[in-house]
Amino acid sequence: MAQFFSAFQSIGPLFLVIFVGMVVSRNKSVDDKWLEILNNYALWIGFPALILVALSRLEWNMNLYGSLIGWNSARIVISMLMVFPVSALLKLKNSTRRTLFLAVSYGNVAYLGIPVLRSAFGDEILPEATMISSVYVFWMFTLGIFLVEYFGDHKVHLRELFVRLVTNPLLIAVFIGLFIAVNHLQLPKIVMGGLDIFANSVTAVVLFSLGLFMGRQPFGKFREWLPVLAFSVVILFVLPLLFFLILKPFVDLQISRTWVLEAAMPMGLTAYALCMKYELNTEFASRAVVLSTLLALLSLPFWLVFLN
Repeated sequence: MAQFFSAFQSIGPLFLVIFVGMVVSRNKSVDDKWLEILNNYALWIGFPALILVALSRLEWNMNLYGSLIGWNSARIVISMLMVFPVSALLKLKNSTRRTLFLAVSYGNVAYLGIPVLRSAFGDEILPEATMISSVYVFWMFTLGIFLVEYFGDHKVHLRELFVRLVTNPLLIAVFIGLFIAVNHLQLPKIVMGGLDIFANSVTAVVLFSLGLFMGRQPFGKFREWLPVLAFSVVILFVLPLLFFLILKPFVDLQISRTWVLEAAMPMGLTAYALCMKYELNTEFASRAVVLSTLLALLSLPFWLVFLN
């Protein structure tokens, strides 16, 4: 119990910022423009700065990062493919099936995952955390969008998929950061100082923005939340546990624990935004973001204790 409380304390401040955002969201002056500005700041400035700072100080290890990319890619792809038999078994509507392609494969690995890992393991975990996030982003904007478009009313535009991928600011920052790391380059101190300022600001911004989003969602009827609860249990406990059991014989826990912890993140806002764009089951998606994030206040300390 003492270990759980200690783990809870390590991530509790992060959820306190989310709670403050939920409270502020009840103010009548708060509208969608707040979310748009904060999320754009995080996407185009804050997180790219954090990624550049982390990767520019990275000591490249092909064995470690090759294994990271391979195992996490396999987990994401298999999670997406599992949607087919599950949807057939439960006789889900096509819009819900297409929603699940995004929801099961992309947790909040950046906005919440990076701050959690940083809080639990320190700044030295940032390069690994950013690499994991880039793997998730890559598969969501390639295979995830392909499945959503192929099984929907939208024609698959491979050129648009490619453009969307290569213009993603997070992936651009990853490529630049890796180029700097692999070639042992050093950015000027004045540049690193500016990037550090932006990087240190992004955690509070994204968590506050997440709280604003959660606080603005209607509650609805209790029974409507039961499928969302079942889904939240699957992404917070079942899928990460399967990933852990598969990894256990092949990868040392000191290496794989960050992978499993990222796999245990609640549903992310990016997946919800894509559900909005493609007119999928947005009601389910928004509730999944809210409930899984609230439950993560208990599930993440559990995983921290379990993996340590």
